[in-house]
Amino acid sequence: MKRIVILGSTGSIGINTLEVIRQHPDRFNVVGLAAGSNVEEMIRQAEEFRPRIISMEEESAAETVRQGVSYPVEVVWGGEGLLVLASLKESDYVVSAIVGSRGLPPTLAAIQAGKTIGLANKESLVMGGSLVMEASRKAGVSILPIDSEHSALFQSMNGEPRERIRRILVTASGGSFRDWPRERLVTATKEEALQHPNWSMGAKVTIDSATLMNKGLEVIEARWLFDLPYDQIDVLIHPESIIHSLVEYEDGAMMAQLGTPDMKVPIQYALSYPERLPLKGEPLDLVAIGELHFRAPDLDRFPCLKIAYTCGRQGGTLPTVMNAANEIAVERFLAGQLSFLGIEEVLEEVLSRHTLVPHPTIDDLFEADRWAREMARQCDARVG
Repeated sequence: MKRIVILGSTGSIGINTLEVIRQHPDRFNVVGLAAGSNVEEMIRQAEEFRPRIISMEEESAAETVRQGVSYPVEVVWGGEGLLVLASLKESDYVVSAIVGSRGLPPTLAAIQAGKTIGLANKESLVMGGSLVMEASRKAGVSILPIDSEHSALFQSMNGEPRERIRRILVTASGGSFRDWPRERLVTATKEEALQHPNWSMGAKVTIDSATLMNKGLEVIEARWLFDLPYDQIDVLIHPESIIHSLVEYEDGAMMAQLGTPDMKVPIQYALSYPERLPLKGEPLDLVAIGELHFRAPDLDRFPCLKIAYTCGRQGGTLPTVMNAANEIAVERFLAGQLSFLGIEEVLEEVLSRHTLVPHPTIDDLFEADRWAREMARQCDARVG
């Protein structure tokens, strides 16, 4: 019986994680849940799974949850609340599924408390990859990927020596605008950007998918998870999202993991590893699919992926600045304050103003994050 804390339980990953747990009540026990402001969903989850402790982003939401559940439960809030849940004595496994940079401190706290990590918060590695991986080595803690692409890479590397890898190929659906010409993107709306053709995800991740920044973040995450240089990490547009990623070995053999676009598969593998458990879901029917398609990403049409490679290679505080500026730019786009192409303009402007710190401490990273957010809010760019 694994005792599990879920950070980000009311988001897409959290809800799918609870569905996996629901299918295996004899294997997994929820002891803590954390969310932002979705009080109604948290109360529903609490009534079903009966965690001992809950954390919400704001004190008012925490109080509403406390009053709304029918059993005595400890409710905490804010950044401190996340740290409490991340290091909870009663748990042995933490699912880190908070979107954005605020997932880094609780991820580090969970590692330092000796918890196995199911990682869906890619920003933890984008911001602090060296710090997170060094902390996990020192603590002897496993970090198991939950993102479908990294899970596929992890599965495709099983039993193979890493030094025999020629390259890895991270697949991308291409997002909502994968077939749009550059000139059409000038008038792209929020509603159009949120219509992802394959996956059901939160708004921020869906917009990142449309700009290909999500794939850029995943490239940086893969660099740290699998300890590979950027020259051995490629991106492949695969509109059907059936092959979730591939590993090419030095003899030319390619290993891949295939499946339907269902996040419960990589979530369950991360929870049950090294075992595989039964899982209800739509089986993959390759005959019905018939054809799979692949193409190289167009870095001129979608420059955010190129920006991510550049920042990843230069390292230091640049990935942190890129990530923070992107979070604010996406927030502004969703609020109607930027055009779709304004997102990349904000990124380029903020990065051009940043003075790189090559070997940052965690304090340096959070200062770079704070600075980049402030700059991204001030940047003039094309509005929606």
